[in-house]
Amino acid sequence: MDVSQYLSVFLDEAKEHLQSLNDNIMTLEQDPENEDCINEIFRSAHSMKGMAGTMGYTRMQNLTHDMEDVFSDVRAGKIKIKSADIDVLLQCLDAIQGYVDSITENQDEGTEEHQNIIKSLADIRNGGASGGDAASAAPAGEAAAAPAEEGASSDGPAPGADGTTDYRAIRLDSSVKSTLEEAKAQGKKIFGVTVHIEESCILKAARGFLVFKGLEEIGEIAVSEPNTQDIEDEKFEYSFSLILITEEGKEKIEEIVKAVSEVESCDVGEFDPSGAKPAEDKDAAPAAETAPAPAAAPAAAPAANTPAPAAAGGGGAGGGKKPVGKPVVNRTVRVDIDKLDVLMNLVSELIIAKNSLISAANTSGVSNGNVNEQIEYLESVTTNLHESVMKVRMVPIESVLQKFPRMIRDLNKTLNKKMELTMTGEDTEMDRTVVDEIGDPLMHLIRNSADHGIENAELRAQRGKPEVGQIFLHAFQDGNSVVIEVGDDGNGIDAEAVKNKAIEKGVVSPEQAALLTEKQCVELLFHPGFSTAKVVSEISGRGVGLDVVKSKVESLSGEVTVKTKLGEGSTWVIRLPLTLAIIQALMVIIGQEKYAIPLDSIQSIEDVSPKDIKFVENKEVINLRGSVLPLVRLNEVLDTDSTKSPDEDMVVVIARKGDSLAGLVIDELMGQQEIVIKPLGKYTNKCKLISGATILGDGEIALILDTNSIF
Repeated sequence: MDVSQYLSVFLDEAKEHLQSLNDNIMTLEQDPENEDCINEIFRSAHSMKGMAGTMGYTRMQNLTHDMEDVFSDVRAGKIKIKSADIDVLLQCLDAIQGYVDSITENQDEGTEEHQNIIKSLADIRNGGASGGDAASAAPAGEAAAAPAEEGASSDGPAPGADGTTDYRAIRLDSSVKSTLEEAKAQGKKIFGVTVHIEESCILKAARGFLVFKGLEEIGEIAVSEPNTQDIEDEKFEYSFSLILITEEGKEKIEEIVKAVSEVESCDVGEFDPSGAKPAEDKDAAPAAETAPAPAAAPAAAPAANTPAPAAAGGGGAGGGKKPVGKPVVNRTVRVDIDKLDVLMNLVSELIIAKNSLISAANTSGVSNGNVNEQIEYLESVTTNLHESVMKVRMVPIESVLQKFPRMIRDLNKTLNKKMELTMTGEDTEMDRTVVDEIGDPLMHLIRNSADHGIENAELRAQRGKPEVGQIFLHAFQDGNSVVIEVGDDGNGIDAEAVKNKAIEKGVVSPEQAALLTEKQCVELLFHPGFSTAKVVSEISGRGVGLDVVKSKVESLSGEVTVKTKLGEGSTWVIRLPLTLAIIQALMVIIGQEKYAIPLDSIQSIEDVSPKDIKFVENKEVINLRGSVLPLVRLNEVLDTDSTKSPDEDMVVVIARKGDSLAGLVIDELMGQQEIVIKPLGKYTNKCKLISGATILGDGEIALILDTNSIF
């Protein structure tokens, strides 16, 4: 079978599982007894093993299989994960990541066997096995992880003894039992069905759904073990059981179940509700009292096996007759970003056509009420369509931030410092293209805080600071922008040290350095090749980092600033647009040309009299409500002639960049408009003043001004 067509799905799934493994192993280091984490790690390792095996990547399959074995023993209570074991597990994840990276590049996993890691995983298992008969002391819930080969018998073992379930051991609450007895009295047949899915199956939940769907066509499913939610979430091993009310025979049931691919076998037999064990409800105690007993769940089969409506209905009329709902399939679909780009482009063209129609109607003087009404309706529809497409492209920034806790853990050991990372706003959404690009800049800033920002333990103690250094990352939406702050409570930036280093490297002359403000000194850190590190290490010192941050952020039409106080810490502030495709802009006229200024960078619009202009250091400034702002005449910047006479009042657009404000002098205002950004290509890369162009309703081209480069 040609599996290359599934490669992109495999890589997406593998990256999700790797991130899940990283997160859960980090949690496990803090809480070694966390059963949920152990189960999730086991499931992810098992899924990756099956995926790799299906795709033919045997080395990756072997490594994930050994990792799965370790957590199988952990679940069974044979071993306990120690701090030293976490390092081995993280090395294992790095090795798997290496396989995934290799497959991404050339569809081949490479030749690295990672025998040292496989041996270390075996040592973890052997070290735990010598600790006596831990399995017998394990809670019943943990015993579910014992290998499936042990004790599998045809006599219907209790569920959990070998990680499987059996319909004979399903417990019934009173409402389900009465439903079954009523069906039996009506002459209907009641069958118990246990379905065994192949161990190599990747999508167990999908197989469960198909089995449920097929059986519901011939009858009514009264109860299942595990419950439908657990089957949907793949919270089961390789088998599940159910009780079916039907008028069909045993052969028909077997035929339906075995018609589903990757079903290994099924056991079907008549079920007698009168002989079934009752659910352990402790004299109708609330379900909430029995729910927090995960350790006994597989062996005792608690009331969670019954349908949620029946449990909640308290024996209400008809409550027991409602069948278990079919497993809910996740209603999401993976879409290639290129397809979304095409869709966005089509919406962009539609908006341009809408603007053209509005312009044509205005210029031709059409006053037909019906035409105007239809134009307004078209405008409403295109705006809603644009917003819907934008929402499809928006993804939480969390996907970028997930890798940083692991990075801080590794830096703690490498730098021999104690640091803690706090993150907020992970659910803040941005355009997918921006999220894909912002990972590297954030990584450089966090590494910079860890290496240069956080002091060593002795210096922190002298300054009266806590031993553990704090690094924080906050993301939040601010208007049409997303702001990401990365900072620390460390040393802060020594402006004098930066200035001296700049003089030493020849970035500035001593005369120029003497005129620099503290803020300008700090901004020298963004100069390519600039580093204050005294020793080059694998962490920093090569002068690559902050210049990458600045260039990448500016390429995304964003800006980066820094706030710092020596001895107290620094905060780097990145401001990025929500999207790079369609924006709200202020249309202006400068000279004979039309220009667009992004609305997000505008604070206000002012009328200024020429007599209000003052001079500071031979540069024009205005006093605006107590603040002195520099004036920038855009006609001079753009090398064009102004259409206004010198004694006329000026229209000044107050633009902002971080905490800085400036007044941009224009000739005429046109108004606000939704515009489509069209990139100008590599030929205009050197012109920092222009960030793109847009097509107006009358077919004219208007250039989009990048206010950040004007400051």
